Amino acid sequence: MKAYLIDAQNKTVENVDVESMDDIVKMIGYDTIESDSVGNSGDRLFFDEECFIRGSEGRFQLDKLIPVSGKGLLMGSNEDGSELSAANTAQDDLKTRIKFS
Repeated sequence: MKAYLIDAQNKTVENVDVESMDDIVKMIGYDTIESDSVGNSGDRLFFDEECFIRGSEGRFQLDKLIPVSGKGLLMGSNEDGSELSAANTAQDDLKTRIKFS
């Protein structure tokens, strides 16, 4: 399924393919995954819940969500993140909504 890997350290947004939560864990690099709803499209941002404790490099903020350190992954999902689907947001639109710091 289509998803976008956001890398705060390198300030990139990469188109990736995700089939399961295991793929998300591998791409983000940690198994303490949390997610937040993004907009009204049914997309969620998955990220390492302990990103600031770990001291991951780089930060980004998507819309008005709290900043995330390290990597995040945007894709479609139900409300609790247990059922994954392809991202509904266009990559170019996503790039305009991210602030790297």
